[in-house]
Amino acid sequence: MSNIDLGQIRDERSCDVIVVGGGPAGMCAAIAAAREGVRVLLVEESNACGGMATRGLVGPFMTCYDRSAKVMIIRGLFEEIVDRMVDRGYAIHPSQVHAGTCFTSWIVLGHEHVTPFEPEGLKLVVDEMLAEAGVRVLYHTSFVRPLLEGSSIAGILVSSKRGLEIIRGSVVVDCTGDGDVAQRCGAAYEMGNEKLRQIQPATMFFHISDVDGEPLEADVQAHLHTFYRKDGVNYRSLHWHVAEARANGDWNLERVSIGIFRMPKPDEWCVNTSRIMNVDSTDNESLTRAEIEGRRQADEILRFLRKYVPGCQNARLKATASYVGIRESRHIVGDYWLTGEDLIAGRVPEDSILLAANSVDVHGRFGPVSNEYVAINGEYYGIPYRSLLPQGVEQLLVAGRCVSADSTAAGAIRVMPPCMGMGQAAGVAAALSVQRGQTVRSLDPQVLRARLRERGVYLGDEDDSFSAKIWNAPNMA
Repeated sequence: MSNIDLGQIRDERSCDVIVVGGGPAGMCAAIAAAREGVRVLLVEESNACGGMATRGLVGPFMTCYDRSAKVMIIRGLFEEIVDRMVDRGYAIHPSQVHAGTCFTSWIVLGHEHVTPFEPEGLKLVVDEMLAEAGVRVLYHTSFVRPLLEGSSIAGILVSSKRGLEIIRGSVVVDCTGDGDVAQRCGAAYEMGNEKLRQIQPATMFFHISDVDGEPLEADVQAHLHTFYRKDGVNYRSLHWHVAEARANGDWNLERVSIGIFRMPKPDEWCVNTSRIMNVDSTDNESLTRAEIEGRRQADEILRFLRKYVPGCQNARLKATASYVGIRESRHIVGDYWLTGEDLIAGRVPEDSILLAANSVDVHGRFGPVSNEYVAINGEYYGIPYRSLLPQGVEQLLVAGRCVSADSTAAGAIRVMPPCMGMGQAAGVAAALSVQRGQTVRSLDPQVLRARLRERGVYLGDEDDSFSAKIWNAPNMA
């Protein structure tokens, strides 16, 4: 790649802020930056935004409330996107969704106020919001390498049907999930949990329709008293049928329960059960293996549901994800290394750009069938601006699951609402940097925090009045 003659490559595009990756973090970064009045270009390799929420069919959005489930603390663009989907029937507002129900696969801990949503509706809503904000969007465009001037990034090289192109910009926001831009700039990183030599397993999500929810729910309700946890393994939804199927030779997966979540339409359900170990999402051979194995597992799970689970006899496969669900890969080393201890202790750094209360959820920590799930001690924790700043690289921000955090902390903030909040903060920071003629590293975090508050982001007790509208909303019948 170093032999490419940049002088022979099309060099026609420039902007103030380049966002690489249109997943939950990237779409919010682009909208947020453009709303500040700067020129923004979003590069996304697929045909739509949403990333894991759309291509990956991951759902629902995990909780956006504090630990006591009384205050909605992830707000801003996340809330606006949810509200728009709710208005059009594409989502159920989290204030109306409770733990221990079909919308949470009957899980209680850490699952109060999740958000069921329809991926196709999310695509449409985000496209509209990007257009309204004036974001220039390039779908079907892949990041190739950064353009560096010393230690500062000055643009990117991309590949598309047009061939190779140069895009120049003052600030780049890496929302690739894997930290591809930061890594190719030479930033240091950890891959998964290097101490334990583990990477969280991947999952092939799939959606089914034509499910009769009443007998399914009745079956689970009758067995709620049998839910238990042993040796790091959760025996929850439908574990009794899994045990029967295994005894009959109809189940070979290293799973003991079924994660099945009702979607906005009563007959449509999201299945989060398959488990593919040792997937390196930065390696195309590993991803290929994961996609093939994921579809095979999805087929086995669907056949099990049809044969053993009440209400699923006529279940129809609506779709398997077009991209396997990735929980973990690179953790870029930034100016602050967020730890699991920080989250569990409820620490809120002075430069926090987001508050969240999502529990630490590390799949496969004790073996293929296990997970580690730890709720925080405080009401919430803060994600500092410094965790968005890769060490050794100027004019680059990272947002989403690749931010500067250890594997344990990432097990909490990798879920979509925090990623969307980090994206919004990165977008606003990039815009303020351009407008003020400052580097992103020299930007005063308090100036950023003040602007985020103006944009509806919740950053502490002084904003508690924001929650009144949501908390007083009527619950679902």
